[in-house]
Amino acid sequence: MRGPCPISPSPWLPAAKAAVRASSSPFNGTLTISDRIWRNLSDGIPAIFVIYWQDMFVNAPFSTGFTPLPPDGPRPDWLKIRAGLAEAFAVTRQRLQVHGLNTVCVSAACPNLCHCWRRGHAAFLVLGPECSRRCRFCNVSKKTPAPPDPDEPRRVAEAVRDSGLGEVVVTSVTRDDLPDGGAAHWAAVIRAIRATAPNVRIEILVPDFKGSDQALATVFAAKPDIFGHNVETVPRLYPAVRPEADYARSIAVLGAAARAGFTVKTSLMLGLGETDDEIRRTLLDAHGAGATIVYLGQYLRPSPHHAPVCGYLSPEHFAALGEEARRIGFATVASAPLVRSSYPVQ
Repeated sequence: MRGPCPISPSPWLPAAKAAVRASSSPFNGTLTISDRIWRNLSDGIPAIFVIYWQDMFVNAPFSTGFTPLPPDGPRPDWLKIRAGLAEAFAVTRQRLQVHGLNTVCVSAACPNLCHCWRRGHAAFLVLGPECSRRCRFCNVSKKTPAPPDPDEPRRVAEAVRDSGLGEVVVTSVTRDDLPDGGAAHWAAVIRAIRATAPNVRIEILVPDFKGSDQALATVFAAKPDIFGHNVETVPRLYPAVRPEADYARSIAVLGAAARAGFTVKTSLMLGLGETDDEIRRTLLDAHGAGATIVYLGQYLRPSPHHAPVCGYLSPEHFAALGEEARRIGFATVASAPLVRSSYPVQ
């Protein structure tokens, strides 16, 4: 059984800063998604890559509260994948560009981007690419969010229709800056998809809306097919990695959705220092609240500014946790290192 992984200061930090200052590395500054990255992917560079470099060790504000740590070491073989691009990848990319849409695939630096886009799948990220919270595991931008785009629901719906797929996953940043947390915009997106592509199954992955019953009721009224909200981690780790969230509140969101009659999904990322017993108790809490679908996947550190990886769970370990989730009573379980919450339920 794995034990807690403390987050501690890094005694090597001054030397690392000096080394980077003396380096002529081209990676000082911000690296964003560009044609250069797409070309690199097509040349077969592994698809697990960091999209944002953000002046490592030198100019970064370190506002996350974590002292930057050394790289987590070489990832095990089961986390090494190849891009393997295909024509469908380019078609998916073009469709997103034409409609001017964000995806969590890019914003969260998902390692499965190439795998999913080759199959025409992309998880839409609505309410903008900037999040109002600063979770210490997440790669999504933390800049000041812009007002919601009132035309976004139409564009998402048209992109869903153009994909020709039978299901869609929509997620969003957290928008604590908005009075309703973005609930009305969420409802508009769901209704637009339903009107434009009526046969598509709509799976949503929403924030907690600060636990607002009114905001949740607004989303419920739009009638998605699957309601998702991620618990993300065990309660002990919330202050360290989700300081602006609340474990009990997330469990309550799952319960509210279940009582409203929805199929409810949640997810956990593992490798932050949780123990197997903590995972089991969290699964019991989520299932007790009414969740019937759970996804378990490996946490991968997006950059040295983020929470460190405290351990890489083997595929066999994930399989055992998946069996435990089934024993608890979850009807649908996906448990493997590269599983991500934005995978559509299939």
